[in-house]
Amino acid sequence: MVFSNLLFLYVFLPLNLLCYSLAKDIRTKNVILLIFSLVFYAWGEPKFVLLLVGMTLVDWLFSLGIEHSRGTGRAKLWLVLACVFSLGLLGIFKYGSFTLANIQAVTGYPAVVPSIALPIGISFYTFQILSYVIDVYRGEIPAQHNFWLLLMYKSLFHVCIAGPIVRYKDISNELLVRQSTPAEFSAGIMRFAAGLGKKALLANTCASLTNSILLPDSVASNAGMLAANIKTLSGKPSMLLWLGVLLFMLQIYLDFSAYSDMAIGMGLMIGFHYKENFNYPYTASSVSQFWRQWHISLSSFFRDYVYFPLGGSRKGLARTIFNLFVVWMLTGLWHGASWNFVLWGLYFFVFISLEKIALGKILDRIPGFLSHVYLLAVVFFGWILFRFRRISLVWVVLKGLFCANGNPFYSFEAKTMWLNNCFFVIAAVIAVTPAIKKLGSKLKNKAGSNPAYTNAIAIAQVSAVVIIILLSTLALVGNTYNPFLYFQF
Repeated sequence: MVFSNLLFLYVFLPLNLLCYSLAKDIRTKNVILLIFSLVFYAWGEPKFVLLLVGMTLVDWLFSLGIEHSRGTGRAKLWLVLACVFSLGLLGIFKYGSFTLANIQAVTGYPAVVPSIALPIGISFYTFQILSYVIDVYRGEIPAQHNFWLLLMYKSLFHVCIAGPIVRYKDISNELLVRQSTPAEFSAGIMRFAAGLGKKALLANTCASLTNSILLPDSVASNAGMLAANIKTLSGKPSMLLWLGVLLFMLQIYLDFSAYSDMAIGMGLMIGFHYKENFNYPYTASSVSQFWRQWHISLSSFFRDYVYFPLGGSRKGLARTIFNLFVVWMLTGLWHGASWNFVLWGLYFFVFISLEKIALGKILDRIPGFLSHVYLLAVVFFGWILFRFRRISLVWVVLKGLFCANGNPFYSFEAKTMWLNNCFFVIAAVIAVTPAIKKLGSKLKNKAGSNPAYTNAIAIAQVSAVVIIILLSTLALVGNTYNPFLYFQF
């Protein structure tokens, strides 16, 4: 089940909010949240609920061991065991087949590589529970003695499957004491509707157009179709390939930020305050700034639990570069068990390292427009590496952008595709900028305390929410393509 599923929108979420509102105390509310969260996770993968519960149970015991052994060597032992256990399971399920396939390619063994199913959201909830155990070890939070409360935190259906990565210490107080004011509930509905519109109206359309130009991922990843895929992409006009990559660049932001918007909105509806996960990253002027604004919960996780413990930038330039290398190799691997993701992570490592060494100073001195163009170019070409698991296809598309495949720049098909979708592309581009948010702020400031203006804005907001939900519902009816990209992570 996904948030943009009609069953979720019109049955699961309303039923959850109804039951939650009827509960008289926080304990009952938490029980309701736990039941709904486990049902939500089990909807698609019932057997992996046992993995979710089992991982939580073991890490809960490890955290208690850390607390009882605080100040002794045993505390570190419990921490190491927790990391080995959680990361070990993540490694088996997410990277087991990938590792064995690479060993087979080199040694010829094993004869058959088993296909290991990937539990939905395992990367997200593994990092969440690890952040909890590490913070207990650091003494930043006390261990949670109530297992069921910790399980509710880890399985919260708002964030369990596709993030953002919510740290226990950020919501620990709200697990036991929270309430949503009418203003927050209203803000939550608006935030959820905005995310739903991003997903159903914009991201899905971007995905459909991207697939028609750059091939669906299931086709592009098929080894048996490699030769045919190379031939197909080699013949695409350059003008069309530029549109395809641009649409994917818009899709991946709209898709993932939409999920975060909906998660944050649902949290506000019941009193949880999840941190922002995106801050309009395509408005950045450097790669370093981009990653401070893109998937903030993941970037901050690697910063606080990998980069800083390795020494950060405190031990000289050479060590800083090495630490960055480790972080970005892990960032690439986190996104998927495929070499293109590793190379994608290292691609950003190169640019961030260059900015640390000298490029950052140059970017500070040149006009802001040029530094912004630099960032967009780096990210644009990086998404090609992210999009294709077959490196040969990455190379074909890169060459095709500059007509180096012998492909034409222009064709009637390309011209028609651009003209037919130009207004949609403009709308999608506006949606990835803070333009609408700034316009809303200006209108509110202009209204001031004038009751007439304030009422008009309130009516406009309610109308916008209703229209977005209705249009999204119409878009979702009969739509067979409605995944969230980050489910695979």
